[in-house]
Amino acid sequence: MRKISIFGATGSIGQNTIDLIRRAPGDYDTVALTGGGNIARLAADAIELRADVAVTAFPNRLDDLRAALAGSDVEAAAGPEALLEAAARPADWVMSAIIGAAGLAPGLKALEQGATLALANKESLVCAGQLLLNTARQHNARILPVDSEHSAVFQGMVGEKIDEVERIIITASGGAFRDWPLEDLPKASLAQASSHPNWDMGQRITIDSASMFNKALEVIETREFFGVSPSQIEVLVHPESLVHALVGFRDGALMAHVGAPDMRHAIGYALHWPERRDLPVARLDLALAGQLNFRAPEQARYPALRLAWQVMERGGMMGAVFNAAKERALDHFIAGQCRFTDMADTVAAVLEHMEAQSSLIDAAMTLDNVSQVDHLARKGADDVLKQRAG
Repeated sequence: MRKISIFGATGSIGQNTIDLIRRAPGDYDTVALTGGGNIARLAADAIELRADVAVTAFPNRLDDLRAALAGSDVEAAAGPEALLEAAARPADWVMSAIIGAAGLAPGLKALEQGATLALANKESLVCAGQLLLNTARQHNARILPVDSEHSAVFQGMVGEKIDEVERIIITASGGAFRDWPLEDLPKASLAQASSHPNWDMGQRITIDSASMFNKALEVIETREFFGVSPSQIEVLVHPESLVHALVGFRDGALMAHVGAPDMRHAIGYALHWPERRDLPVARLDLALAGQLNFRAPEQARYPALRLAWQVMERGGMMGAVFNAAKERALDHFIAGQCRFTDMADTVAAVLEHMEAQSSLIDAAMTLDNVSQVDHLARKGADDVLKQRAG
């Protein structure tokens, strides 16, 4: 029986993971489930899966979690230290699905225990790819990609050599505003940005899809995970979201991963790797799909992509700057404090400001240094937006 933990259990990735776990309960022993403010969901799942511990990220919700777990054998805990303690508990397989830079420290702690880390938290590789990969090597741990695009690339490279890869193409739906007139983008509302045409995801990642910041993060993640150069990475807008990625080889061949837009594909592949098992996902009917469309992303519509290549060219800890500034700009947009198009402008301004601080950006990549850069970039984004509002 495999010991598993799920970090970010109440989000869409976590819930899809639990859906697969509950279909074969005899195969898994649940160590830890963690979540945020959805205490009822966290407690119910922890009780059902007989987890050893349930952790909420919010210390002020500990009493609520204890009450929801009353009468069960599940331990309740709360706060950042409790998350790290849960990640340090021995497990064979850990789902890392906490959103944002907050997922980095628990992911590192799980790798230090030698666990297989199923990585849905793309921000970890963006902020500290070298640190994460080195930690995995030092502790004989493994990282498996769970983003649909990176899982597709990973699967497309089975049996292949990385030096035979010529290019990697990741696809993007284009998000909610892929066909909007450019002049209307500054007026886009929170509700409009929070509606995805193809995928059922949380609010933050759905907005990131509309702005293509999500894809920008995935471009950087592609470089970190597969070790290719920025010039080998391409992005195509693919409205149907059926082709998740393509790998191009030196002989001109393209290997495409094609499937219905269901995150249980990638989660299930990571959960059962190196085997494939039956999954409760739709079987794609290509005749019914009819056609597959692709187009190059417009730079004016998706400035986040240009910023991703800027980050990769600069190197160092600019990925942490990029992610932190993006997260704060998104916070402001959700709070109604800036326009949709202000987010990319804010991130660009923070990148420009931080790029010159070479002693900081090029310092050794440790968790403390990444945290310092993250803090400064968030403050920088707040300052930029405050100046624009004033």
